[in-house]
Amino acid sequence: MGSSKQQTSISRVMGILQEWDKGAKQVRKKILEDFIAQNQNKTGPELEQEFAQAASLFLTRLTAWLRLSYMTGVCLNELLRAITVFLSASSGHKFMAEFMEVGGTLTLLEIIGLKQAKESDKAEALRCLHQIANAGRKYKELICESYGIRAIAECLAKAKEEDTQDACKNLLLMLAQGNPKFQNQASYSNSLFCVYKGFIALLPCSSPKAQQMACSALRIVQPIIGTANPTIIEPLLNLLRTLHLEVQFETIELIKDLMDYEVADSLLSGLVSLLKPALEDILARHEADDEDSIQPKISAPLPVFVQQAAAAKTIGILARDSNQVAEKLIQLRVTHRLMYAMGNTDYADSQRQASISLEHFCRTFSIVDDHVRDAMGETLYDLFMSNPETLYLNLTHVQADVLVSNKVNIPKLKQITD
Repeated sequence: MGSSKQQTSISRVMGILQEWDKGAKQVRKKILEDFIAQNQNKTGPELEQEFAQAASLFLTRLTAWLRLSYMTGVCLNELLRAITVFLSASSGHKFMAEFMEVGGTLTLLEIIGLKQAKESDKAEALRCLHQIANAGRKYKELICESYGIRAIAECLAKAKEEDTQDACKNLLLMLAQGNPKFQNQASYSNSLFCVYKGFIALLPCSSPKAQQMACSALRIVQPIIGTANPTIIEPLLNLLRTLHLEVQFETIELIKDLMDYEVADSLLSGLVSLLKPALEDILARHEADDEDSIQPKISAPLPVFVQQAAAAKTIGILARDSNQVAEKLIQLRVTHRLMYAMGNTDYADSQRQASISLEHFCRTFSIVDDHVRDAMGETLYDLFMSNPETLYLNLTHVQADVLVSNKVNIPKLKQITD
């Protein structure tokens, strides 16, 4: 009886393989859909039993057709889902090895980089890569050696759908961990540092979702790296120009984390300098607006003013978190710059955020409070301290000029008042 069942099973499998070999696109698509529906979550031995110990023959046909047709997109989604069934099968390392031997990893990386590929197809290719990376250190190394980190980071930067972006982020984080061959931090070729640099390279991209994910992922990778790369400073500060609050939140949280690293002083200096935008940045934007004045557009704040407001907000958050950081900021003439931002009548949020932050410095450091009182005069100072959040609503032009032209300079911190 056993031999009869085995013979029947072999005949059925041979029939499927012959149907595949002779079938057109629609026939193959139906075979793939049936296979996916019937074999989800099966183990390697169960797949072998289903194919009469000849599952590799079917997998070979799938990989061959994938390599021949992936650029045209013919049944690509179904093909990738069927291959994922093999790659995700527990005790199915044999299938993983066979897929890798025919260049499966490189094919998947090429798919996620194709301009013409659908987002859904890229997401399936990423799931395949996730299964490969999840199979162990050796497979993570092979993805890294195939320039996979760069390909995945580029896919994240260009992706439009959240599922694809999430898949890219999670795969990069997986490659960054549990990869001992590449853990030498002194080497720029190691996967951990490459992932870290890949996320930094994503910060200036045009996708707010990718920027948010990059910041979020950097907060995870940064403690593993143990040292901050100076190249993170400029793109991170530029992100403060964003109008997307979720991106600004992740940016500020990352800046807070970086206060424990060697780039802290440079970040603080950069934040303080943003409180007083360069005149050429303001003029250049105004000129660009004048050139496009014939085109109807929604009025939006200048990015440098959005950045100014975000910098003032970040400075207040950092100062409240640490008196040591606050003292460094005072040495960087933050008081002078905050008062300048308070006088920026072009953008109310800059005035509001700067006022809130300066109030903290005044209430925490008596020397700052004395200098601010002297610079503002009693009337303006009382108005400021009574309600800093609404000060900008009550400022006169003369008072705004006083704030902008202030000469506050605290060369040496003498006294701290808790």
